[in-house]
Amino acid sequence: MSIIDSAKQKAQGLMQGAMEKLVPLAPDSWIPGGRPDPLIAHKHGLIGTPVSRLDGALKVKGEAGFAAEFRFDDMAYAALAYATIPRGRITAIDSAAAEAAPGIVLVMTHLNAPRMNTPGVFGSSPTAVGPADLPILQDDRIHWNGQPIACVLAETQEQADHAASLLGFTYDAEPSTTSLEGAKANGREPGLFMGQPLHNRIGDADAALATAPHVVDQVYRTPRHNHNPIEPHAATIAWIDGALVIHDASQMVTAQAQTIGEVFDLKPDKVRLTSPYVGGGFGCKGLWDHQIIGAAAAKLAGRPVRITLSREGVYRVVGGRSLTEQRVAIGATAEGRFDALVHTGLSIMTPHNNMPEPFILGTRAAYACPNISLQVDIARMNMLANTFMRAPGEAVGTFALECAVDELAVDLGIDPVELRILNEPDKDPTSGLAFSSRHIVEAWRNGADHFGWADRSVEPATRRDGEWQIGMGCATGTYPYYRMPGAQARITLTRDGDAVRALIEVAAAEMGMGTSTTTAIVGAERLGLSLDQVEVGYGDSSIPGAIMAGGSQQTAAIGAAVIAAHNALVAELLKLAGNDSPLAGLSADTVGSEDAGLAKIDDPSQRESYASILTRAQRDSVTVTAAASQPLELMHWSMHSHSAIFCEVRVNAVTGETRVSRILGSFDCGRILNPKTAKSQFRGGIIMGLGMALMEETQFDERNGRIMNPSLAEYHIPVHLDVPEIDVIWTDIADPHTPMGAHGIGEIGITGVAAAVANAVYNATGKRVRDLPITLDKLL
Repeated sequence: MSIIDSAKQKAQGLMQGAMEKLVPLAPDSWIPGGRPDPLIAHKHGLIGTPVSRLDGALKVKGEAGFAAEFRFDDMAYAALAYATIPRGRITAIDSAAAEAAPGIVLVMTHLNAPRMNTPGVFGSSPTAVGPADLPILQDDRIHWNGQPIACVLAETQEQADHAASLLGFTYDAEPSTTSLEGAKANGREPGLFMGQPLHNRIGDADAALATAPHVVDQVYRTPRHNHNPIEPHAATIAWIDGALVIHDASQMVTAQAQTIGEVFDLKPDKVRLTSPYVGGGFGCKGLWDHQIIGAAAAKLAGRPVRITLSREGVYRVVGGRSLTEQRVAIGATAEGRFDALVHTGLSIMTPHNNMPEPFILGTRAAYACPNISLQVDIARMNMLANTFMRAPGEAVGTFALECAVDELAVDLGIDPVELRILNEPDKDPTSGLAFSSRHIVEAWRNGADHFGWADRSVEPATRRDGEWQIGMGCATGTYPYYRMPGAQARITLTRDGDAVRALIEVAAAEMGMGTSTTTAIVGAERLGLSLDQVEVGYGDSSIPGAIMAGGSQQTAAIGAAVIAAHNALVAELLKLAGNDSPLAGLSADTVGSEDAGLAKIDDPSQRESYASILTRAQRDSVTVTAAASQPLELMHWSMHSHSAIFCEVRVNAVTGETRVSRILGSFDCGRILNPKTAKSQFRGGIIMGLGMALMEETQFDERNGRIMNPSLAEYHIPVHLDVPEIDVIWTDIADPHTPMGAHGIGEIGITGVAAAVANAVYNATGKRVRDLPITLDKLL
């Protein structure tokens, strides 16, 4: 990272640190969520009712337009060429054959690309979402093996791909660090995540560990992982009257548009980015080199451009999860109470961004312990910049922590479920904050009963079915509640005779998790309308506000924005109602929405319909826009989603083949807004966790920094035969301090799964695997 960007992040971290000291001292009533959201009390409305996704029919019929399906007249097609060395310079380019190829429009390299600014790296400002602080096609420098170094435009995609294959490059290679041992030899530095240090120290963990009667002290390793959304990254781009229009697949619509605008010195109103449908994101559908290259090529050619990454191209351009080496040491009393907890280790990063794998995040609030030492160090390698991947930090951190807890349970002779419950904290062990809501013990009890945990064999390697060894394992998962600032909502209420309709617009993204459906449910509940009276607009940077679909926070951000907009709507409607209304003289905080109108909260008979108010005011519609409150609740309470994962595996004693035969996720995530889409989210996360446990691994050639398995033929992810029936249950206990009483659910599904599988494998075979993935060679 640049010195300037690093300084910005440190300054932001200092400011956040000061706020974290002041906000906990404020009375609850001063904090967003200090008074429970009124929707929490709605027990028989739309919330909690299974609703099919409103966009489902469009996707089934092929009527949902994805990024690579938009068309412009006279559109050219792009293909990229990628560097084959990890560090150095381009000394010569042979483009003659490519320029003579059929259908060629242009070849763009650093020699003829438009002059562009370096995109702001994520975290350096509220709107910056660039992957690294590197200029794109502005010089001859090579920073990783796979970096895009040329773009070919042609009349068809096939012609562009062929021409790109004809380009020749000569390099002057420079010394690089492409091995883990080399990175370690270059030295370590303390890790930062979102501007905050990855370090906690409570008491003296080393001293407590030295005197503990029961100790587990092991190293656990997780490999690199690459993103594999069903929809590869793509964008369809045009310059129209000096403005830039991008149809993209994006999780961060508004911020991405602003960052791209800054690259081309465009004002925000001169960039419009739409992203109505995204075929899977998981952290990777953001700003990468290809959108900027596509926009530059469109500008140079004077024609619209479609740029679509091949599956291999996704591996070359789009970051994933970095590898980790983690030490977990737990010291416990004879009764099983934790007295020392150490979770430290190493994550790898590039020199040009600040995105380590923050594997201690889940450990911070996991267990009661008086002596805690947590630290993530980083070492740097010349490689593709890593990025967010579903449950960054928690997914791999819970593997190490929860395997160590299982090892301690065996040493103590205590049931693993009971050991976890025994060490349940009554407040956040590292921050000291009260939990806003924590019902993981209920999740453990319900899950154990539902799964049949009592039938587990205590002694490992004692249950068999012919060649198959059978075992059970469990693990806790956790993921923080987030609500990022910047969310706004616009509500337009329209009258058609005695009927009304509402349009709710939020600058959010739909990646297949049912965001538009949940927003419609929540909006209908707040406005007192039926679901068919509500339309949701989203995925367009022209909509006010900025809401990122990441960190399992989008629903909370939307919910808080819709709360603010609804309050503004009530106030505006009361003004329009005037003195002739039954509501005359009432203040906005005493009035709510009910049955397509406004009503006094403590006397619903004092009411007037929306249609009546608008008719008397001679208005066909009313529109309000409002911003959500600042997310101060995050500093006032310790807020998390939780899971208890139970797993049964069958391991073949002859071949080492491992099959997961049963799995159950028991979740504590506040109130569940839509059970149908929630189950899908939980199951999707669990499936991703099964891949992490058993097969996912990026093969990285440490000789030259090249990813060697950039395809779904060689990078294995679970298919139908790898996935058993997945059972999902939840507590459905509302958090009184969050919008709708809900917590995020997008990432909690994956956390804990890999550990539950590894612990089940131990129970089946008596063999501990501490190095993911659990492949058959590690069990033979």
